[in-house]
Amino acid sequence: MKRKGLSFYVRIYLKILAQDIKSKMSYRTDFIISTIGMIFTNISGFVSFWILFRNFPSINGWNYDEMLFLYGFSLVSLTPVQCFFDNNWSLRMYVYSGDFIKYCFRPINLFFYYQSEVFDIKGLGQFAFGIGTLVYAWGKIGLAVTPFMLLKMVVFLLTASFIMIALQNAAAATCFWIQNSFYLLDLTFRFKDYAKYPITIFSPVFRFIFTFVIPIAFIAYYPSLVVLRPDAVPILSWISPIIGIIFLWFSYKIWMLGAMKYSGTGS
Repeated sequence: MKRKGLSFYVRIYLKILAQDIKSKMSYRTDFIISTIGMIFTNISGFVSFWILFRNFPSINGWNYDEMLFLYGFSLVSLTPVQCFFDNNWSLRMYVYSGDFIKYCFRPINLFFYYQSEVFDIKGLGQFAFGIGTLVYAWGKIGLAVTPFMLLKMVVFLLTASFIMIALQNAAAATCFWIQNSFYLLDLTFRFKDYAKYPITIFSPVFRFIFTFVIPIAFIAYYPSLVVLRPDAVPILSWISPIIGIIFLWFSYKIWMLGAMKYSGTGS
């Protein structure tokens, strides 16, 4: 069988995406309400920082504008997992019911086929709010706007997003082996709330956990330092793109390993 290239998958994805968006837009009230809910959730995070810094000028050397930068960075880096991998939340239901078997008979990549069925358009609202927060914080901090700075921003935002995608892929894939996998997936997703904070405010134990066990520090803290504090960038920041790619590849292999072992019998 001839191996399908990138252009093939791009064309297929655009067709699937168009159909999914049409389907969602047929329920416009639900779309509008859920989008507003997403925006207000992000605004609440913004307000929490404002309330906190009314009483404290800085937290362990991080001022209000720098914390907002981290918050905006985390929102943008989390957008890809929100938009493109939301179907991971339904994986356990397909596996337990036996309906996942339908994905095993298509002549395309199984992981691509499953994930491409759902595009969470609400994530675009999160993306817009995150960009707005980044732009505001960027101006208040007084960071330079140069092609090189913008390139670093794009590269490290993209690779930071790989970490959350990898965590969710791996957690979702446990449903191929664990019946109550939802709790692991939910726990992993909740850890993202800590990504908007600098790792230096945590105790040494949690610094280690958030760096080497559940590496949420690579969702915002380490990659953002390359732009935010370029004069004091730790080695973990510079290698975060490599770490992101490795974790993403590893999570894909775990997901595919479970899918290849799937028997179709359900639970």
